[in-house]
Amino acid sequence: MNHTLRASLLTSGAVGLAGLLSLSGCDRSSPTTTAPGQSAADRPAAAADSAAPAPTAAPFGRTADGQQAQLYTLRNAHGVQVSITNYGGTVTKLLVPDKDGKLGDVVLGFDSLSGYQSPAYVKAGPYFGALIGRYGNRIGKGKFTLDSKEYTLAANNGANHLHGGKRGFDKVLWQAQPGSSADGQTLTLTYRSQDGEEGYPGNLDVTVVYTLTANDELKIDYAATTDKATPVNLTNHAYFNLQGRQDVLGHEVTLPADRYTVVDAGLIPTGELRPVKGTPFDFTTPHKIGERIAQVPGGYDHNWVLNQTDGMHAAATVYEPTSGRTMTVTTTEPGLQFYTGNFLDGSLKGKGGEVYRKHAGFCMETQHFPDSPNQPKFPSTILKPGQTLHSTTVYRFGVRK
Repeated sequence: MNHTLRASLLTSGAVGLAGLLSLSGCDRSSPTTTAPGQSAADRPAAAADSAAPAPTAAPFGRTADGQQAQLYTLRNAHGVQVSITNYGGTVTKLLVPDKDGKLGDVVLGFDSLSGYQSPAYVKAGPYFGALIGRYGNRIGKGKFTLDSKEYTLAANNGANHLHGGKRGFDKVLWQAQPGSSADGQTLTLTYRSQDGEEGYPGNLDVTVVYTLTANDELKIDYAATTDKATPVNLTNHAYFNLQGRQDVLGHEVTLPADRYTVVDAGLIPTGELRPVKGTPFDFTTPHKIGERIAQVPGGYDHNWVLNQTDGMHAAATVYEPTSGRTMTVTTTEPGLQFYTGNFLDGSLKGKGGEVYRKHAGFCMETQHFPDSPNQPKFPSTILKPGQTLHSTTVYRFGVRK
């Protein structure tokens, strides 16, 4: 299968980038998986969202080169809100209700830009809430060959290339435009990745639209075009904790995936797609994160091969018993990287002085498979001139009482 099928690549002659984003911002027909129990769809107040105030903006701090970053906050009529900075397109806060209606922040992050630029954070490299690109996940040995030419990328994970390199999309200041659509308040972010940036070929123009919907969904639409063939694998690296504190080992996870990509000691795929049945990677029925994690050396940090691949399809369901909060993930992507915060070690203090220890959060990174440019049997991630990549992921929040 190629990238055209997997990520809805459209010819630019048929649909321009601006037209594509207009469609994605207003499209209400994309199916999503409903969280168990109550959600905004059950509440008559949803109609009031059209009267909600516009997204707000406030200074968030200055980058190392003196540029002013902004923090944008989107809200809906139920009190759900998400804060996003144009530094790295980073989701810094996400407030959703628990089973008693009490709002709580369910993502890891910092109170100001200084936290995301501190030496400790840069060294640890957790990518809290950030947009990831050009290539989410790893490329083995930081090299790939395309059209008979070998490219060498920045090596920032041992000998390998991780999450776009030393200065990936998570460390740049995006152009931002707050707005609204038929679905809810929006934040549109744009960035041009120059030809040769971090070793990648081609000028890549990327647009990401965050939408907070009336149904308590955080919807992320990605679009990209290029003037040279290049690998592209865009995702978001939010760390979730539906309890809002302590570790995530008690969260119950369901992944509709019968196979996963086996990796070597450097977390680079071997090429094998192994069945999950009979292993601690089997989340086809609900299991607590901590139930079998000791059987996985280092913890979960693997790509699951989703069973369904056409259109918007289920990627994950999560339930946290103490708060009653649920999260369902739907996507157009063929894979999901489930990561359990294995490298957090207590060296980082986040919002309100919270210490982020091992397993303080988990990630559900919708994506193409790791190292796809070097794995011809994996779905292709190559974007070519004249094509537009379009990918969508939706995180929907609800409660189970």
